[in-house]
Formats: sequence, structure tokens, C-alpha cells
Amino acid sequence: MNYIKNLSFIGICMAFVVIALGAWTRLVDAGLGCPDWPGCYGFIVFPTNEAEIAIAESRYPMFPYDINKAIPEVVHRYFAAALGLIAIFLVCLSFEKTDDKSIRGWSIFLLIFICCQGVFGYLTVSLKLLPIIVTTHLFGGFTTLTLFYFIYLKSRNFQIFNLINISHLKTIAAIAFVVLIFQIFLGVWTSTNYASLACADFPTCQGSYLPEMDFRNGFNLNQEVGPNYLYGLLDNPARVAIHYTHRISAILVTLIFLILMSRLWFSDAAPLASTVGILLLTQITLGIINVVYVLPLYVAIAHNLVAACLLLAIFTINYLTWKR
Repeated sequence: MNYIKNLSFIGICMAFVVIALGAWTRLVDAGLGCPDWPGCYGFIVFPTNEAEIAIAESRYPMFPYDINKAIPEVVHRYFAAALGLIAIFLVCLSFEKTDDKSIRGWSIFLLIFICCQGVFGYLTVSLKLLPIIVTTHLFGGFTTLTLFYFIYLKSRNFQIFNLINISHLKTIAAIAFVVLIFQIFLGVWTSTNYASLACADFPTCQGSYLPEMDFRNGFNLNQEVGPNYLYGLLDNPARVAIHYTHRISAILVTLIFLILMSRLWFSDAAPLASTVGILLLTQITLGIINVVYVLPLYVAIAHNLVAACLLLAIFTINYLTWKR
């Protein structure tokens, strides 16, 4: 079981790296840094000299080669592939090192899910950053992280968890988990539709608490975007609708989390309440900095990573409510 515990922990760390690299790729507009898949302009890695660049641009004349965009895309792909290898080893270990059918089943499911992630990675490129595909792919990254974490929890017996009894908090914990997933979806949808800077002021949006918004187009999941969605094709009111919804939803998440934290605090689970509180405050602060300072790269990446930490924290709470 120790092998599974250690490998799943490595998988968690690697999943965080892949999420950060995915955010980096997206934030520097490198989603089409390589217009083909799984190679890059037909090369295993990416073109590096003038001859290779000439070949690359002759193959894809509609996509001028930019090494500053090719590098993030290729690095992200190879780290994601490494995550798949970890999942394969995890399945093998689940058959060799344990008789726990639950861990075995979840390991197989994780591997299948990562294969599906690879398919969506291909579709992301082949469909030229279609928002619903990109959103599904990015959301899948959070799911992959959670699956590795779940296997890690099942393979290790944390003594402190055995001392915490919060089974009476199933309802509020489940509500917090659902609203957080919805908020993460809104954050991903905001990013994939290039709406992060639709509101450049805070707490108002374009100088108003009720700016002009187009929800119909902003949340049209079946939108037709033409051959290439790089930099987005939505009108400003549609992007404002997406961004502002993400802000309002953050208020709802905060209120529900405060209720959950207070219930945890009075249920002798103060460490869990404090962890959620610190992560929530950090996430809100990062969100505000992103707006005020026009989406600094490393702050925006941190915003993604803290969202992932919040997801694991709330997942842990839900895990403990059902553990007994």
C-alpha cells in the first residue's frame, strides 16, 4: 500500500504542475502555439533552427511560428503525458500491491479519464480553441487532481481524520462542494472566453454596479465561433456578463463557506475551518489583484492553483462526512 500512497502523492504534485502549466499556456495565448497534435508543426518537440522553422511555416502557413508560444504548449503536453504514465503505473501497482478492489477500480477509472483528457487535448487544438471543449478540458484537469487525491486518501490512514466526526455536516458540505464546482466552471469559462479583463475596475465593473451585459451570448455553450477562437469573438457585453457572474457567484460561495466554517469550528474541526478560511481569503485577494493589476501572469496562475487547493479542502470535508 505504501507504493500506491507514494505514487498517488507524486500524481497529486504532478497534477498541480499540469494545472499551472495549462494556466500558463492559456494566459500567454499559446493554446494554438502548435496547430497540430500530438507533435508541434510536425516535429516531436518544436522547431529550433531556421531550416526547421521554414518547414514548419510551409506546413501551416495560416499559423506563423512563435517559439514563445510553442514552448508553453509543448511543455504542457509532455507533463500531461507524464501524468498518464503515472496513472498506468498506479493501475499496475493496484493489482500487484493491494487486494483493495476499491483502489483498483478508482485507479482504472483515473487512467481512463486521463485518456479522455488526451482526446480533449486533441480536440482543443483541432477545433481551434472552441470554448466548450477548452472548458471541458481545463475542468478535467481539476477532476484528475481530485481523483489522484481520492486514491491517496484511501491508501493512507490519517490518524487525525479518525478523531474528527463531522458526519452531521453532510448537507452543508455537499452544498459547498457543488457551489465551488460551479464557481470553478465560471472561472474556467471566464478564462476560455477571454473575459478576465472585461471588468477592469473593482468593486464596480466599467464604472457601474450594473453594467451592460449580454447573458444570452455570454453563456451560449453551443456558440459557433468560426475557424479560430484565439483572443475570443464575443462582444464586450457578453464578456462582461461572464465576468460579472463569476464575481457575484464568488459572493455566494463565500457566504456558504462561512456557514460551513462556523459549523466546522463548533464541531471540533477547527483546523479544517481555518484551512478553508485561509484558502478562501487568499483566493479572493488573488481575484481582486488580477482585476486591479490587469491579470499579472503569476498571480493568475496562483489563482488557478488556490482554486485547486480549495477543491481538495472541500473534497476532504465531504470525504470525512461520509467516512464513518
